[in-house]
Amino acid sequence: MAGSIALISLVVHDYDEAIAYFSTALRFDLIEDSPREGGKRWVVVAPRGGGGASLLLARAANDAQKRSIGNQTGGRVFLFLHTDDFWRDYRAMLSRGVKFEATPREESYGTVVVFEDLYGNRWDLVQHKPNA
Repeated sequence: MAGSIALISLVVHDYDEAIAYFSTALRFDLIEDSPREGGKRWVVVAPRGGGGASLLLARAANDAQKRSIGNQTGGRVFLFLHTDDFWRDYRAMLSRGVKFEATPREESYGTVVVFEDLYGNRWDLVQHKPNA
């Protein structure tokens, strides 16, 4: 079977606050926002320029899901946001209030820094070195 991962569900408290964060702080595009039964919505956001998986912003529907908001991977880095210009995007995100855990660092594979989204999920912003 050949395929690709198209969507990753990210459990959120509220659709509109999540859309606002991803479209403002991270400059993602809102791909779709369609109503569904029971007050649910199909909300998809993606980094500008595309080329990878998109996020399905899924409002928590029960207590177990609410408890997982911000910690969907047990505290590990959850998502990896690749960039073609690390310092441009780092400075822009910093100016828009994105919370970074530390200063950027150079690794054998590229430049990287961990940041948290509005719920506390951990992400890597990374620019890979050529041929890394």
